[in-house]
Amino acid sequence: MPRDLKHLASGYELTREHLAQGTLLHALRADPPAGLKLRSDAELERTLQVVLDAHESARDLHVFGYGSLMWNPALEVVETSVARVHGWHRGFCLRMIFGRGTPEEPGAMLGLDRGGACNGLLYRIDAAKVEAELRLLWRREMLAGAYDARWVPATVDDRHIRALTFVVNRAHDRYIGGCPIHHVAHLIRTGRGPLGTSRAYFDETTLTLERLGLRDTGIERLRRAIGDADVAEAAG
Repeated sequence: MPRDLKHLASGYELTREHLAQGTLLHALRADPPAGLKLRSDAELERTLQVVLDAHESARDLHVFGYGSLMWNPALEVVETSVARVHGWHRGFCLRMIFGRGTPEEPGAMLGLDRGGACNGLLYRIDAAKVEAELRLLWRREMLAGAYDARWVPATVDDRHIRALTFVVNRAHDRYIGGCPIHHVAHLIRTGRGPLGTSRAYFDETTLTLERLGLRDTGIERLRRAIGDADVAEAAG
């Protein structure tokens, strides 16, 4: 990793401690990448309050994770279950210019996009800790306007559970849903930033799905495209 990225990496690292301290937000606001638009504190608070107002305070809250929340939730939870959400699918549909990409070497990141279905992990947060835990989650997922918080029905075994998740904002200028698969594969293979490479993020996604025994046909197609590009590059 280049020296300037190493210097930034500690501020971008997604740990519970850094989220509590607001380190990521401070780092991005102190030196925002070109083209990155951040939500204001007022907007973050407004969007959080909308969700809290729609939740009964005496009840536990469930969060559905489909990407890095599966292997690095950084949340205090009382239960974790494999769940399925219908009407949305996991896709590398966001161009990434911070974290695991830069404006010069953009990567691709996951979002929950319309259509299909998605298997992931459902986290149950104790009612007494909902607001505190969501504030940490907001500092991670809601900073740049690329995601919108959304209530979705999740299925665990035969139970239907109302869950909060983060779906891609299709109006965002970094939305790349519908781009050719070879373009997305290129972003994943070449993107790198203070948190590491987009390829490492993709590999962690596939390994986590395998460990959980979950199949995702879109991810499998993308893995084949990445492998084909690797072979072509090696062959010169």
